[in-house]
Amino acid sequence: MMNYILCFLSGMLITALISLLTAHHRQKRRNSELLRLCDRIDEILHEKETVRFEEFQEGELSILASEIYKMTVRLREQNIQLRKDRQFMKESLEDLSHQLRTPLTSMLILVSTLRKSELSDHDRTQKIQELLKLLTQMQWQIETLLKLSRLEAGAVQFRISTFPVSELIRSALDPIAISLELKNINIIINIQNQPELSGDQPYLTEAVLNILKNCMEHTPESGTIRIQASENAVCTTILISDSGTGISEEAIPHIFDRFYRGTERSGNGFGIGLAFARKIITSQNGSLQVRNIQPHGAEFEIRIYKITSI
Repeated sequence: MMNYILCFLSGMLITALISLLTAHHRQKRRNSELLRLCDRIDEILHEKETVRFEEFQEGELSILASEIYKMTVRLREQNIQLRKDRQFMKESLEDLSHQLRTPLTSMLILVSTLRKSELSDHDRTQKIQELLKLLTQMQWQIETLLKLSRLEAGAVQFRISTFPVSELIRSALDPIAISLELKNINIIINIQNQPELSGDQPYLTEAVLNILKNCMEHTPESGTIRIQASENAVCTTILISDSGTGISEEAIPHIFDRFYRGTERSGNGFGIGLAFARKIITSQNGSLQVRNIQPHGAEFEIRIYKITSI
């Protein structure tokens, strides 16, 4: 009986010892894995390009390693986007300062000329008009950039209403009516079945106005600008075309980029009007495309898609 008790106690002791050694081994292994995981985190903090977590494949540490990996991927994506945004902001500020420097230099020269006492009244009036024109251009450029920045930041609350396309076109043509008349540009309007669209009318008017300005600037004297509008079950479409020289094929993919002035098409402007127009339209469930037409000229296609309630 005593031998049986001793054997039983001995077996219990051995089992306890094995359990203790196993637990110690597991703890040691876990500590080792934790140290390796800390090393991987340290590599991330030191911006190592490739950090692998495949070695952590079992247990709670594998779940933790997986979540750290997901977080790392997301943080890297955000870091890349922040770098792109920073570079874009840097380039935009450089472009803006360059574009403002030119009219500012011209204004300084005009002011210096106006200070001359021997200047005739006729010349003085002409210089003042040139100065006012430059100031107006700078004001438009700065205001447009501010509006574009607010749109891109999502800080604009659109006031949606339904209105006739004819009213939109009339409102957009009014500010440039005198300029069109001075260039003797013929405006041909073809509106089918009185279409309507839903959107923020003042902003959409400004978008169409910027497109019309671009067409006007690149239409020769006694040329033609055509405006067509139609509506179907899916969208309302507005086509605006000019009789200018068109757009080079390499410029078409970039014509709506902010500050793009790489071709004759955008060389006379500031490179923000079309970018602003597209941002307004795409922010209101629409699209803006451009293409060349035969025999010559460019055509802008605006589509405002209908919003259906589910």
